[in-house]
Amino acid sequence: MPIKPNDCPLVSVFAANVRHRRLELNLSQEELAERAGVHRTYVGMLERGEKNVTIYNIWRLAGALQVEAAELLIEPK
Repeated sequence: MPIKPNDCPLVSVFAANVRHRRLELNLSQEELAERAGVHRTYVGMLERGEKNVTIYNIWRLAGALQVEAAELLIEPK
């Protein structure tokens, strides 16, 4: 049985970290999407925790956000 994104706490952690870092860099969702090679609506869905993300896209987004991929999966202290 598949798990819904809102049933996995890590989805929320990832969403918050992507949004926080994007805002730190002063990027719009569209600019981040362009840098990462994904669609802008996908970035919005990820930031709202509506979509599960693949490892490949974590890597792409991390590169665009200039952080290590693991940093996007760690809950802030």
